[in-house]
Amino acid sequence: MSSDAKRASNARYLSKFKTVSVRFAQTDATAVQAAADAAGESLNAYIVGAVAQRMDREQPTEDALPPETEEMLK
Repeated sequence: MSSDAKRASNARYLSKFKTVSVRFAQTDATAVQAAADAAGESLNAYIVGAVAQRMDREQPTEDALPPETEEMLK
């Protein structure tokens, strides 16, 4: 069981993010996970990176992603 301080810390951390649910066909999910593994990235980092790359291609602006997201992708 976690302490009140730990729960509060987790809540502060999670308040900085938005959870987005993505659904893949089972075979696609397996392929994406394998690609993330091959790249040495977590599934989340792989998907966020792919989205960032597409956003850069389609709408090249310096402010397309918040700096903390850009930093995470380095």
